[in-house]
Amino acid sequence: MKLIKLIIVFLIINFAALGIGSWLMDNGPQSEWYTALNQAPWTPPGWVFGAAWTTIMICFSIYMAYLYLKLPSTKVKILFLIQFILNVIWNYIFFNQHVVGLGLAVITALTIVVGIFLMAFKNDLKAKTLLILPYFVWLCIATSLNAYILLNN
Repeated sequence: MKLIKLIIVFLIINFAALGIGSWLMDNGPQSEWYTALNQAPWTPPGWVFGAAWTTIMICFSIYMAYLYLKLPSTKVKILFLIQFILNVIWNYIFFNQHVVGLGLAVITALTIVVGIFLMAFKNDLKAKTLLILPYFVWLCIATSLNAYILLNN
């Protein structure tokens, strides 16, 4: 029962992060600014982003619930908070303010933080570590998309 409650709490927090980020990004991917950019040839269609983030946040919420049950440490809480902040502010920096270089720094930092989750707790969570893999892979793709925009615009 405690696991289910934690999953629900993390689902609320993680989807709140997506909601806040979406609100802060203005028109985001539909904006005139973004659509006019020279984008990477591997940029997925728009609908993929929603499906990907929904899947990622469900998996990440389950991952965090298991991790928090196993290790309710300050390190886990701080890493989660850093992840939350970076996830939210990237949308504002990149889509709202159009500061692509700083956006790349933020999304790179976010990728590193998620990579730390992936590696630092793999011995504790074993196979459950696979739940954070979609987040890490997606961030690698998103980071490459951000870098492409920085280098080609």
